[in-house]
Amino acid sequence: MLHCEQEAWSGGARRVAGVGEAGRGPLAGPGGAAAGVFDPGFLRPEASRSLAGLTDSKKLPPKRREFFYGLLQDCAGAEIGVAIVSVEEIDALNILRATHVAMARAVAQLSPPPDMALVDGLPVKGLPVPHRAIVGGDAMSLSIAAASVVAKVTRDRLMGELAAKYPAYGFERHKGYGTREHLAALRQYGPSPIHRRSFEPVAQMTLGF
Repeated sequence: MLHCEQEAWSGGARRVAGVGEAGRGPLAGPGGAAAGVFDPGFLRPEASRSLAGLTDSKKLPPKRREFFYGLLQDCAGAEIGVAIVSVEEIDALNILRATHVAMARAVAQLSPPPDMALVDGLPVKGLPVPHRAIVGGDAMSLSIAAASVVAKVTRDRLMGELAAKYPAYGFERHKGYGTREHLAALRQYGPSPIHRRSFEPVAQMTLGF
């Protein structure tokens, strides 16, 4: 899980950031991204056995994500930036461009800027630093995995807050993804203000309300 970081360090990059995203697929709610620069000593297995098992946030159960989130936030050797893109931005830009905006905002919070960013997925337009795009990177790079956990937990917590504002949809359970429960609520109540009008089936349902 450190192969990508080690290549960057060997190439002369001292500050290497992992960049991950959350919330591309849901029908409702914002998207998010996180970027983190971590002290190499913190990432190496011999220095921090607590990171054992850290991988793609989608493969971790919620309690494990929360555990790693707390560990990363409390680490003295970690610098983390987090950014959110609104539903309005997603609908105006499309989800890919909005995700890139979130990633760029998260990286821009890191000071000084990283020498290199390792990004989960395809190349990112507008990222303010040189980067290497890695498809499936959150399962290949510890830095990306850490950033993806921060992005995922941040967004999940936000969806929990939005659930209290729009209780009919069960956002606290499905986080806006198109589950059977969510689709049934959409048919019954119509889209809420935080549903993505550019996504199907929300776009079609909007016409009926």
